[in-house]
Amino acid sequence: MRVTLRSRLLWLPPPGVVGGTALLMWFTGRWGEWGRVELPGLAYLAMPVLAVGLSVMVAAAIQMMAARTTLLPFHPEQASRLLTTGVFRWSRNPIYLGDFLLLLAWLVWLGNLLNLLWLAAFVIYMTRVQIAAEERALAGKFGKPYLDYCTRVRRWL
Repeated sequence: MRVTLRSRLLWLPPPGVVGGTALLMWFTGRWGEWGRVELPGLAYLAMPVLAVGLSVMVAAAIQMMAARTTLLPFHPEQASRLLTTGVFRWSRNPIYLGDFLLLLAWLVWLGNLLNLLWLAAFVIYMTRVQIAAEERALAGKFGKPYLDYCTRVRRWL
């Protein structure tokens, strides 16, 4: 197997990427007043975003477990079924969409617009590294049905 920059970047599992991004967002929020937004009740807006993010993630995980297919992002080739219904009808990556929503809720809670940069970096990394690797594996495993699914359903939402 050829070692590429992309494969080197895959060493950290997605929950670690989310945690690292959240930590960077927290440090950015503590860094200074630049980018800070102070609105009454702003933190409470984070709660529905958090609830939706968790709901999407849990729904996807339950659907994957019910289908007896892998949840492991490092081994998409172990997927036993191509899921195209439920939350997978709206997003090819509902767990990563949930991760995004969790980070968005954190951004709102922290109230610092500079964290939009970390949120964008998360989306770029996940799309170009993690999701790209998974899509290659799934296309190789499921072929045309997966490629047809990709034309019908957006990657994020």
